[in-house]
Amino acid sequence: MRLSRNKALAAALSLCAFTPLTALAAGVVNVYSHRHYEVDQEINRLFTEQTGIEVKFINAEADQLIERLRAEGADSPADILITVDAGRMQRAAEQGLLQPLQSERIEELAHAALRDPEGRWFAYTLRARAIFVAKDRVKPGEISNYEDLADPKWRGRLLIRSSSNSYNQSLMASMIAAHGEQKATAWAAGVTRNFARPPQGSDRDQIKAVAAGLADVCVANSYYYGMLLTSPDRAEREAAARVTMIFPNQGGRGTHANVAAAGLTAHSKNTGEARAYLEFLLSPEIQKLLANGSLEHPVSMDLSLSPLHTSWGAFKMDYETFPKLGETQAAAVRIFDRAGWK
Repeated sequence: MRLSRNKALAAALSLCAFTPLTALAAGVVNVYSHRHYEVDQEINRLFTEQTGIEVKFINAEADQLIERLRAEGADSPADILITVDAGRMQRAAEQGLLQPLQSERIEELAHAALRDPEGRWFAYTLRARAIFVAKDRVKPGEISNYEDLADPKWRGRLLIRSSSNSYNQSLMASMIAAHGEQKATAWAAGVTRNFARPPQGSDRDQIKAVAAGLADVCVANSYYYGMLLTSPDRAEREAAARVTMIFPNQGGRGTHANVAAAGLTAHSKNTGEARAYLEFLLSPEIQKLLANGSLEHPVSMDLSLSPLHTSWGAFKMDYETFPKLGETQAAAVRIFDRAGWK
């Protein structure tokens, strides 16, 4: 796959016939977002073009945004909170920082298993937490589940980023939800013993290190692999070509996925504008734009929206543990500490 992300984004835009939204009086919507992608700016531009509503975007880490919302209270200008972690979004909801949003459109388009039962937030993109292996050093079928990562056969052969990363905290939360704290603790200890080096770098760095021979197996989100495959840097494309992506646990609960999630803030001053923006995120046109721009999976799992996702094929997602991620995330952090997973 040699198409650059910019070219993919342009192709998606040219192919999309954007559905006009119901016009609102010119207004503003204030978004607190953990996301930082070029495609988000394009979404904002298109939304304003179609509605006349100005989008004011504030970027920061999810924990910083949640703390800011808490500190601002009723005086907060924020209308929407966006995070890249379901656990943190649920924590914001439980702290009273989000409010239910009544929208038939969102109920229709947001996957029922990937939204808050009380209507306070929903997922609008997916990032599969996949396993990557060196094509020349790991045989097909030799590893297929997250649980396999703790097998002593991978001693000194495994890479994964820091436990402080929200993607790993969410993965650990899913392991607790699936197996309980005792078994999840043993799993974390086994994974830690298998590290080829102390955790460092990004998901892309883990994949590139496996390609370079520093390890044989790593864990990373699928869209980072997509970024390497479509990179303008030939070395990155060649690194991606040396690994195979595996969607874990296909014979059981399915692959864990991190999500981008959005919700209406408790003290929104522009609820009509916010509702229009949130509905816009789930429109087929924007789902297509996201799939080709940031290379995330569309929440609908409609692979036809993106040639890259079509080439990867369909996978079974873990919808079983997803609703429990918020309640098990604190335990995940404790387990990382006990296992010595830095």
